[in-house]
Amino acid sequence: MSDSKKTSVKTPKLSGKKLPAVPESILKRRKKNEVSKAIQLKRAATERRLRRNKRVKIFKRAEEYVKEYRQKERDEIRMSRQARNQGNFYVPAEPKLAFVIRIRGINQIHPKVRKSLQLFRLKQINNGVFVKLNKATVNMLRICEPHIAWGYPNQKSVRDLVYKRGFAKVDHRRTPLISNTIIEKSLGKKGLICMEDLIHEIFTVGKNFKYASNFLWPFKLNTPTGGWRKKTNHYVEGGDFGNREDKINELLKKMI
Repeated sequence: MSDSKKTSVKTPKLSGKKLPAVPESILKRRKKNEVSKAIQLKRAATERRLRRNKRVKIFKRAEEYVKEYRQKERDEIRMSRQARNQGNFYVPAEPKLAFVIRIRGINQIHPKVRKSLQLFRLKQINNGVFVKLNKATVNMLRICEPHIAWGYPNQKSVRDLVYKRGFAKVDHRRTPLISNTIIEKSLGKKGLICMEDLIHEIFTVGKNFKYASNFLWPFKLNTPTGGWRKKTNHYVEGGDFGNREDKINELLKKMI
């Protein structure tokens, strides 16, 4: 064979498949991110729907409570008028709720009085708590009466206390009530999910009053505007301590 003949080299033919422009690992990451983003969007939409439904539920509950309070006031007025027209006297039901304020310190205090104040969670001057009135609590109030001022709060006073001075006890810490979520986490199992539920449960002394009252941190109030009159005298003698019934609402206006 002559040298003029050159050996021909066969070049390999390229297959129809092309190499991807993006590495496979990046494609997998993109797909994973898309899936997670879709899940997050779905979860966010569900949460928005639940929040909207909860807002509607809370608003309806608040309306029902307002109707209940107004109906109760009308019934009281109606029965009082009927009794007066018939020449009788209308005696309202005995109050179930009291608000107790500590007005004196620890000097020259009897151990029984100290223990009663401790059970009421009144550890500082101008501390206040809601108390359910029964035989036991009334006897405790009598024991520590020279150190406290108490009475029967109305719905406005309860509402102002919770909204303006209300703090919750969360993990044994004093936590401000800035959201309904705090109430729902602690009292959701008892059917209390918002501020209006909490106020209604306390004012009406419902079946979950113990949990609602214990959930609230003892109220820290100001000294009343104008000061106290005379702490060592009973209220009926021109002093400050003891039961002042409905007049506690005037005192709370000065202390909130």
